[in-house]
Amino acid sequence: MLKKILLVIAIIIAGIIIVSRFQPDSYTVERSAIIDAPPEVVFAHMNDFREWQQFNAWGDADPNAVYTYSDVSSGVGAKLHWKGNSEMGEGRMTILESRPNEYVKVDLEFIEPFAGKAITEYVMASEGAGTKLTQSMHSDHNFFSKIMCLFMDMDKMIGEKYEEGFRRMNKVLPVLKPAPEPEAIVPADSTVAQ
Repeated sequence: MLKKILLVIAIIIAGIIIVSRFQPDSYTVERSAIIDAPPEVVFAHMNDFREWQQFNAWGDADPNAVYTYSDVSSGVGAKLHWKGNSEMGEGRMTILESRPNEYVKVDLEFIEPFAGKAITEYVMASEGAGTKLTQSMHSDHNFFSKIMCLFMDMDKMIGEKYEEGFRRMNKVLPVLKPAPEPEAIVPADSTVAQ
């Protein structure tokens, strides 16, 4: 009887491994929404890791998670490290590219519970008085993620977090105003040509 049970378990494991080989080698998840705030306000929050916690739906998994920021928390080179419970895991993010009011590209590295890497991008474009924000994540599938995708829908799981983040942005950002443009400074001894 024990031999039969072990044989069935071995067949199930072999079947999962074989089927996982037919999973795609990469994945992309993308969502868009209109945020009721101008691009400069949206960009200021997408480009600064310290501002992210207002919208971080992933953080719901562990309200006691620890976030560590680099000295500079915004713009290219800014870094964020998080460590939470077993559901939230541990990882780090680094801003790789940043174009004011248009685009932010982030390197995302998962450390626990599974190692992995992904690229997350935020594209902003004016849409009436607001901003069309497109958020995407793409990565290669490793052996473990191919097996995980047999039991969970990555697009649904990640996409729902993006959508919740958009809802939170639309509660916070519309009341914020863009930073005023700095006024031109004219030296005191300058003269105006007549």
